[in-house]
Amino acid sequence: MKSLKLPVYSFKIKDSDGGKQIFDALRGKFVALTPEEWVRQNFLSYMINELGYPRGLTKVEASFRLNTMLRRADILVYSNSGSPVLIVECKAPEVKISQDVFDQIINYNFNYGVKYLIVTNGIQHFAAEIDRENNKIRFLDRIPLYKEVTR
Repeated sequence: MKSLKLPVYSFKIKDSDGGKQIFDALRGKFVALTPEEWVRQNFLSYMINELGYPRGLTKVEASFRLNTMLRRADILVYSNSGSPVLIVECKAPEVKISQDVFDQIINYNFNYGVKYLIVTNGIQHFAAEIDRENNKIRFLDRIPLYKEVTR
């Protein structure tokens, strides 16, 4: 798989009838190793190992309904009190981070109402904080630590 602008982590990868699979420790199972999944697994490892995001408060592919369509947030993080605080949208490395990607995560946030959004393709990472009082989005210069998104 393509190298990313993230620390290097080791993963359990196996061959199966449908192609390569990677073990997702949060879901406790092997999943198809697509380029997007490669980014998701690496970014999850970065969040947990480097930024202090608790494994037990992080959900992968959190399902919800948007109008009549079933959608899935790639990564959803909760506070200790059980409130959602951050959504991550992962794209394959070759996918350009565009306004459409930001529109997608903002639409997802209508369901969750979190204060922090992250978009990544493994090469570029964008983090934003939502200021509801002033109806603005402020881009951050780095990915926030877990303790920063829960204060």
